[in-house]
Amino acid sequence: MESLRRFSFVSFIALLAYFAFLASAEHHVQQFVIIPTPVKRLCRTHQSITVNGQFPGPTLIVRNGDSLAITVINRARYNISIHWHGIRQLRNPWADGPEYITQCPIRPGQSYTYRFKIEDQEGTLWWHAHSRWLRATVYGALIIYPRLGSPYPFSMPKRDIPILLGEWWDRNPMDVLRQAQFTGAAANVSDAYTINGQPGDLYRCSRAGTIRFPIFPGETVQLRVINAAMNQELFFSVANHQFTVVETDSAYTKPFTTSVIMIGPGQTTNLLLTANQRPGRYYMAARAYNSANAPFDNTTTTAILQYVNAPTRRGRGRGQIAPVFPVLPGFNDTATATAFTNRLRYWKRAPVPQQVDENLFFTVGLGLINCSNPNSPRCQGPNGTRFAASMNNMSFVLPRRNSVMQAYYQGMPGIFTTDFPPVPPVQFDYTGNVSRGLWQPIKGTKAYKLKYKANVQIVLQDTSIVTPENHPMHLHGYQFYVVGSGFGNFNPRTDPARFNLFDPPERNTIGTPPGGWVAIRFVADNPGAWFMHCHIDSHLGWGLAMVFLVENGRGQLQSVQAPPLDLPRC
Repeated sequence: MESLRRFSFVSFIALLAYFAFLASAEHHVQQFVIIPTPVKRLCRTHQSITVNGQFPGPTLIVRNGDSLAITVINRARYNISIHWHGIRQLRNPWADGPEYITQCPIRPGQSYTYRFKIEDQEGTLWWHAHSRWLRATVYGALIIYPRLGSPYPFSMPKRDIPILLGEWWDRNPMDVLRQAQFTGAAANVSDAYTINGQPGDLYRCSRAGTIRFPIFPGETVQLRVINAAMNQELFFSVANHQFTVVETDSAYTKPFTTSVIMIGPGQTTNLLLTANQRPGRYYMAARAYNSANAPFDNTTTTAILQYVNAPTRRGRGRGQIAPVFPVLPGFNDTATATAFTNRLRYWKRAPVPQQVDENLFFTVGLGLINCSNPNSPRCQGPNGTRFAASMNNMSFVLPRRNSVMQAYYQGMPGIFTTDFPPVPPVQFDYTGNVSRGLWQPIKGTKAYKLKYKANVQIVLQDTSIVTPENHPMHLHGYQFYVVGSGFGNFNPRTDPARFNLFDPPERNTIGTPPGGWVAIRFVADNPGAWFMHCHIDSHLGWGLAMVFLVENGRGQLQSVQAPPLDLPRC
């Protein structure tokens, strides 16, 4: 009888805890209205595509365990879809967002409600358009706080400062894309970088809009840095101040200090900054890390960290003292970029798979499509070609009649094939002098099937075709562990001995070292169709992508949910 009472009491406490958890979880309902909005930058006003008239778009603030219902109403003239970058969308690919992969786009005049839950995730993520180049202006932060009562693995500052790094074109980005698609040449580089939508003091007609962040002496703040740039890895620093890195891609890290970070498109990095310098004004600045032999936007965006007790000039010329400028690495400083990335470690022992069921080797890089008429206006790439990009020599083509996920769920043939190669069809010296006969990829819509709960390892190998480059590779629906990296060709006999299987960093987007390789591991425990692609949008458009089809497991809780009734139709 006594044991029964004890059991009943424990059960009662557990039930109270469960209901307390339910009470603490919130349901967020919001509308995202996609609408053209006048936005003035660099002396000119453009009708930019925005969410709710805001650029950048609204910041979503939620907690682990919360659910969201965000209705996207398309009042623009372009098809659109929204991706919740880094959200795992467990068993729910219908809310992931990439057009023609998990859904057909939302057409002008139509709407779609993304319904999803935050499950065992916290930290800094973001959302953005996943339809051609609309991402240039349609993006915003997604901040996930821990459940109430759950501690951080570090002393949490009282104040967050979201920092969204972006790119700005002094014309309609969709026109920039259309021109590149017609000519086959590289797209024009951006005219400015931005911090929270503003270019900063170093650009024409921009000083009045420069973002200023007030700070109190001795205060510690958390900078939630998001690289929303379309095509560029960036160095970021704040003059005279050190950062403590505590998180990347919504995964906590072992803290370490640095004066500069490198952040690729799609990645997020949380930094603690303490106002421990002489009261004054200090520039935070970002400029390109360019690992490729290719044109890039060689400008610098700035915002100002301003101590509230910063002195002003006296006498004639009274006013604010000029901000101090940070020391930023050179645009081609791969050593600094690599040193920063190599310092990242998971904050405790990581549950990384120790054994591998699927051992995949993917080459990633650029290519060229030969033209029958090299003098054609549609063949303005190098030597009368058209630019392309590929994984394992397969250049991905988005379907148009249906999305991959819908076709997979409905058993509709003719939309994609499942013969994406697990290794390159032809082995070669990937980072050496590659024969021109291997420069032209094959176009197709190909996927690779994974068994539910398979332990997967992928080695992503950069190639020297056209140019070696850091390719920020993003995997939808998953977080993965970065177990190793290096320069040159991956050696399957010797390199795995150096893998970190104890505390490798957890990410959703990782760059390939230029002329090198990176190895990742994850458990395929999320059924559905999941896009893997380069987050440089020029490369994505050229075909640097593929799809994983993760099969259902056993029973309802290991299977894809049924599609919502309002899922857009093609």
